[in-house]
Amino acid sequence: MNHIEKIRTDGISYMEILPGSQWYWGSDYTGGDLFEAYDLYRCGYPVEKDRLIFVHRETREVWEPVPAEKGRYFGRPAFIDGKIVILHVHFPDQKIVLESCDEITKEKETLAELPLSCVPDCYNLMPSVSPVCITRQAFDNHFQIVWPEQTVFEIAPAESFCFRDGDLLYFSHWYEDPDYREEVVVRRVSDGTILKQYPGSIQIMPEGQRWILN
Repeated sequence: MNHIEKIRTDGISYMEILPGSQWYWGSDYTGGDLFEAYDLYRCGYPVEKDRLIFVHRETREVWEPVPAEKGRYFGRPAFIDGKIVILHVHFPDQKIVLESCDEITKEKETLAELPLSCVPDCYNLMPSVSPVCITRQAFDNHFQIVWPEQTVFEIAPAESFCFRDGDLLYFSHWYEDPDYREEVVVRRVSDGTILKQYPGSIQIMPEGQRWILN
């Protein structure tokens, strides 16, 4: 009979693998996700808080690097070079904060602190890696790099951002014409110019590998 483990998460009931790491992550979304919380804030409703925790896949250590605080909401985290990268928005102070947290020493470093006014909303606002940056994909088919560069360009309606690799951005573009198919779209960071486009499906694997299946 398999052993059943009980892990105290104080109400967080769903965990996801943090690609490239030995951690799972989860959030309680008491007031919805980051985008929904921003919508409440913009409409004048009180914004409470959410929590972001990590559970180690082997030791089952539960880690909450950035404590919950009234008005603070978290985005989807990322992982690079032994550090968890966490984006959170503090609505009372109207700022976006990006922090890195070392998984061994547990030391934290603030990478960026930006005014909330630098984005029109928080839809798909998240950290990306290689190198670390803050990106956002909007409802109106525009992709934005918020930090460290500032650029925005239009993408196709059925195109979604997957990852950054240096000066290249990889997107997945799907079609139904009439059969379903996918293409990889490689764009230049500075202005979104398409450099390559070829058949294939992008998969980010649990250990962090980036696969293109074609």
